[in-house]
Amino acid sequence: MKPAVNSALAAFGAAAKAKLANPGASGEPEDQFRAPFEQLLADLAELCGFAKTAVAAVGESSVSDLKTRPDYAVTIHKALVGFIELKASGKGADPRKFKDPHDKAQWEKLHSLPNLLYTDGNAFSLWQDGELVDSVITLLGDIESAGPHVFSLSASIGERVGVRCRGFPRPAKDLARVSARLCRLLRDEVTEQLALKSEALTSLAVDSRKLLFPEANDKTFADGYAQAVTFSNFVRRNADTITDLSQKPKLLNPTYEKAPESCSPREPDTSYFVE
Repeated sequence: MKPAVNSALAAFGAAAKAKLANPGASGEPEDQFRAPFEQLLADLAELCGFAKTAVAAVGESSVSDLKTRPDYAVTIHKALVGFIELKASGKGADPRKFKDPHDKAQWEKLHSLPNLLYTDGNAFSLWQDGELVDSVITLLGDIESAGPHVFSLSASIGERVGVRCRGFPRPAKDLARVSARLCRLLRDEVTEQLALKSEALTSLAVDSRKLLFPEANDKTFADGYAQAVTFSNFVRRNADTITDLSQKPKLLNPTYEKAPESCSPREPDTSYFVE
């Protein structure tokens, strides 16, 4: 597969060099090779046995104040399989070595993702739950100067560039671990949105305090919101397999017992919040 991979990389290098060298280029440096990278992703996906239309890189909303949104979400047949973070050419693809405070803070959040690709166009690295998979792959040649002459000695780069479909966690313990990491990521983003006075979440937090938890501060609200969303999605995905409605509450608590009708409301138990 290596010659075909290098043909795709050559096309990527040529397109990226043209974009980066254009005197009319503006915005962030990594924005200039978004289109070439999306084409590279499609080409490598096809080489890995997927139809070109099966793999899609969905651009995330770019909000400069947020540090928790990667540049792309990658789907295969519309199922989310991972994320991609683009960096300026020359910055590298090992987030552990970043010096910029923004990049370092961003990595502290993004390392919770179960499948994340970092690339600056010249180097590619795949991270799963904060752990580097294999090693960082660096192209021979630089996209800014070598252009179509860049190539890779690694035939596995096709799988590395965002199309390696990680299996879903099977043991309950693994599912809990992955869910907790994603829940923490959501909690951090909710906290940031509250600090930015996001109208939707701020209004929801106000309503929550009025109707449910008057003592809850923003940290407590973000905890509860993140866990409610995470677990409700889990229940929604599995609820159709349960036909006896009386059994559904047991998904939330295996020791569930129906409360007597005269039971008065109690203060919420916040001991389960993710730390």
